[in-house]
Amino acid sequence: MKLGAAIRRHTAAIRAMLVFTVILGIAYPLLMTGIAQLAFKDKANGSLIKDASGKVVGSSLLCQQYVDKNGDALAQYFQARPSAASDSSNSSDPGCNYAFSGGSNRGTTDPQLKQTIQGRIDDYAKAYGVDPAKVPEDAVTASGSGMDPGISVANANDQAASVAKARGVDVSVVQKAIKDHTDGRSLGFLGEEYVNVVTLNRDLDKQHPVTAQS
Repeated sequence: MKLGAAIRRHTAAIRAMLVFTVILGIAYPLLMTGIAQLAFKDKANGSLIKDASGKVVGSSLLCQQYVDKNGDALAQYFQARPSAASDSSNSSDPGCNYAFSGGSNRGTTDPQLKQTIQGRIDDYAKAYGVDPAKVPEDAVTASGSGMDPGISVANANDQAASVAKARGVDVSVVQKAIKDHTDGRSLGFLGEEYVNVVTLNRDLDKQHPVTAQS
């Protein structure tokens, strides 16, 4: 009798495990996936960005580096904030490398971090003609993930004149594009407004592509 009772208990446990595996491991994920595809298809699939031919060229959730083969910033594009997500063994890797998401892990008192930030301040002030003391913080510091596609409105406004000149359009055109790609605070009060650099640059490429003349 004791052996039979033990077998029944184990059999009941196995049945429960199989039932909950089907419910929680198969049915529930499929239900959530179905709801996501019906209600939030774009977001559920990664908020992908496609070119005119339908080819996926990025995601509005992930930063991109707009630089030439030498790693120098391309003037016709708004630049994302610095990214520490790079292959440390490859000095030519500029960041936004999705295989190396993360920050630099350097503390605020680290001499190398201070030197790096000061260099970024000097480069930014020179590139966009702003007072070094007024360089936006997000323009010289990396995000924790290294994948942030957003920059502050102040940062975008500083870059507007340079981008407009490189594209051969009036700065007001670029400023309007900035407003069109500015996302407000979450729930109206959390965080700060930010400009999505990836979608902004993509829209500028569609509406005001760089020509040989410009």
